[in-house]
Amino acid sequence: MMELVVVDGRARGIIARNLVTGDLERYAAHAVVLATGGYGNIYYLSTNAMNSNGSAAWVCHKKGAAFANPCYVQIHPTCIPVHGDYQSKLTLMSESLRNDGRIWVPKKKEDAEAIRRGEKGPNDIPEEDRDYYLERRYPAFGNLVPRDVASRAAKERCDAGYGVGSTGLAVYLDFADAIQRLGRDVVEQKYGNLFQMYQKIVDVDPYENPMMIYPAIHYTMGGLWVDYELQTTIPGLFAAGEANFSDHGANRLGASALMQGLADGYFVLPYTMQNYLADQIYVGKISADTPEFDQAEQDVRNRLQTLLNIKGDTAAHADPSTHTVDHFHKALGKIMWEYVGMARNTESLTTAQKLVADLEGQFWKEVFIPGTADEFNPELEKAYRLADYFELARLIITDAMHREESCGGHFRTEHQTEDGETQRDDENFMYVAAWEYQGHDVTETMTKEPLNYEHIKIAKRNYK
Repeated sequence: MMELVVVDGRARGIIARNLVTGDLERYAAHAVVLATGGYGNIYYLSTNAMNSNGSAAWVCHKKGAAFANPCYVQIHPTCIPVHGDYQSKLTLMSESLRNDGRIWVPKKKEDAEAIRRGEKGPNDIPEEDRDYYLERRYPAFGNLVPRDVASRAAKERCDAGYGVGSTGLAVYLDFADAIQRLGRDVVEQKYGNLFQMYQKIVDVDPYENPMMIYPAIHYTMGGLWVDYELQTTIPGLFAAGEANFSDHGANRLGASALMQGLADGYFVLPYTMQNYLADQIYVGKISADTPEFDQAEQDVRNRLQTLLNIKGDTAAHADPSTHTVDHFHKALGKIMWEYVGMARNTESLTTAQKLVADLEGQFWKEVFIPGTADEFNPELEKAYRLADYFELARLIITDAMHREESCGGHFRTEHQTEDGETQRDDENFMYVAAWEYQGHDVTETMTKEPLNYEHIKIAKRNYK
C-alpha cells in the first residue's frame, strides 16, 4: 500500500504497487480496513518479518488519521542475541521457556570477562557463583516477571559488565534444574521444538548448555487511534490488530496480540462496520476514476521518482555500502535502539532528535537506488518505507519526550523508584496521546483522551 484515497472526507480506496511489475494499481471501496501490523522494524533489528512495516498506517496518519501513543514499544526478553552486522532480523524464543528456565549471569565480573574472551563456558561457573538476578530481585515472581521488567533487568546486568557471549549483550537461560527435576523426556515434550530451533540457529545444544538470550524489539502498542468500533479519525478508515493502539496501554502481556487479532477480525469489525455502512446503502459503486485517485497516484509517482533521482552525492561510489538503503536503515535502527530503546531520558531523546534529523538529511542526499520504478525493485520499495520511518521516528521521540513518567515499555530514567522500578505519574499523564500530522518538519499537535477507570482500582505494580 502506497497511499490512502480520501473523497469528500471519507476513505474510499488505496493506491498499491505491484511488487513484481512495479505497476501502480487503484482499489476503490466504500470503506478501507487496515490490518498491516506494527512499526517495530523502525529499529531495523526486531523479531518482526522484514516485510512488516508501519508505512500503511503512516500514510493514513499523514492523510488525517490520529496516531496514538507512538512511544509505547515492547521489548521481548527472550530473543537470540545479535551475532553480527550481517543480520536483518532477530529470532524470538517463546515466552513459555521462562516457565522452567532460570535466567542468570556470573556473580563475578572476572568470570563474565573470561566467558566473553572464550576462556570459560557457562558450565565452568559453579552454582554458588551464579546470579539468578530475577529470582533475587523479584522473589514473588522470579523468572515470570512481565516482559518489560525482565528486559530492563537483563540490560542492567549487561550494562554493569556481567553480560555473556562474545558481545557481552546476553544472559543465560538455563534448563539444567528443570531437566534434573522433571527429566529430559518431560522437558523435551514441552519445549523440544524450541530447543531444536535454538540449536539449528546457534549450533549449541540447550540440553547440555544454557541458552543465551537478550531483549529485542517485539511489538508496538502505539498505532492509529480508533474508537470502540475500530474506526479511525477518518470516516470509513478502520484499523485492526497491531495497526491500531487499542487494547494495549504502555505494556503488552503475553498472548494479547493473538487476542487482539482474533477479537478485531472475528468479533468487532464484522459488526461495527455495518454501522458505518448503514447510511451508505444508497451510495453506488465507488469509482477509481476520479480526480482524488488521479492525484493520489501522481503523488506516489512523484515520490518514487524523487527517490530514484537522488543517485547519491559521490559519483564514484568508492564505498557503495555507505549509500545503500540498508546502510541508512541500520543507522536509524541503532540510533533508536541506543537512545529511544529500553531506557530513555531527556538527554538521550534530545541526542536522538539531532541524529535522526542529520541522518535523514544525509539519506535524501546520498542514498543510491538502482533500477527504475517500473520493475521489480526491492531497493526502491525499502527506500520508500525508510522515508516514512524517518518521520515516524521523530514522532516517537516527541511522544517519549512529552511523557515525563515511566510506565510499562516507556522507561524514563529520570522517573524511577530507588530500586530502579517504573514511576508513573497518574495525576498528570493518565491519558492517551493522539497526535495529528501538520506537515513535514512541523511539530504535530496532540489531543489528550483521558483514561477513566470505573471497574478497576489503579495501583502501582509490585513484583517483589
